[in-house]
Amino acid sequence: MSTATTDGTFTHPALFYRSEAEYTDRTVAFVREGLAADEPVAVAVPGPNLELVRAGLGTDARDVTFLDMTEAGRNPGRIIPGVLRAFADTHARTRVRIIGEPVWAGRSDAEYPACAQHEALINAAFAGRAATILCPYDETRLAADVLADALVTHPTVITGGSERVSPEYDWRAVVSRYNEPLGRAPGADVLAFGSADLPEARRFAVDRAAALGLTGRRLQDAELAVSELTTNSVVHGGGDGTVAVWAEAGQVVCEVRNAGRITDPLAGRRPPEHGQIGGRGLLLVHYVADLVRVHTTDEGTAVRFYLGV
Repeated sequence: MSTATTDGTFTHPALFYRSEAEYTDRTVAFVREGLAADEPVAVAVPGPNLELVRAGLGTDARDVTFLDMTEAGRNPGRIIPGVLRAFADTHARTRVRIIGEPVWAGRSDAEYPACAQHEALINAAFAGRAATILCPYDETRLAADVLADALVTHPTVITGGSERVSPEYDWRAVVSRYNEPLGRAPGADVLAFGSADLPEARRFAVDRAAALGLTGRRLQDAELAVSELTTNSVVHGGGDGTVAVWAEAGQVVCEVRNAGRITDPLAGRRPPEHGQIGGRGLLLVHYVADLVRVHTTDEGTAVRFYLGV
């Protein structure tokens, strides 16, 4: 399986597979090809598939970095800065090879739009980088629309052992399509705030989150995320906004809305530059939350994060 180029260009194929045996054969060949070329290799896939790759590699597994994507990539918005860029930037002087599987059967309906946007944004985040990122998709367990999206977010697709160009490839279209309006729960508690009300907004969100079951570190995460988002609203989002809190499917949901617009599709997904001051608010939210959803237009922006109780 040869997908990498020898120059500094980025390649991003989707691998469609139909069985554990096919998955193991294709991914192990991909990893061994990278090791033979002295490329640093990382495998970030869900736990059971992680073990398939590890077992298939045998003693070669000791030369590979393994990450369970159900933990490292629970929030899809954390994968680019916390998994892919974290590994690639550690090996900035050489080509890297990564297997990343952010979409698996069992992802919730709330999570999938963020997954699709993540897969699209990899193309922007790694443009011009010397890297190959292979993204497996289970044809037998994933919905037809998920597989169709993979053809739009990946410039090439590997099926049946052969690689072809995807004529549907248009990553910006997927970013736009899943920039979906976010409707609040009817029973959400909502508070309007301005520049003088940031402490009150933070206390409001923390009190509601605690009443809904958040404790300890999770409650601290909620406080940090709300603080960052409300401050961003005052500084970059028109000077005021609203914060809302509610419970949904065993999670506490917090949402901050303001009148600003996010124009950078990679906002919150870039690791900070050395010595960077500020500009880390949304990135911090991605790191502490289990899921982050964003809807942004000329009329305003909503950023919603989820924390498991």
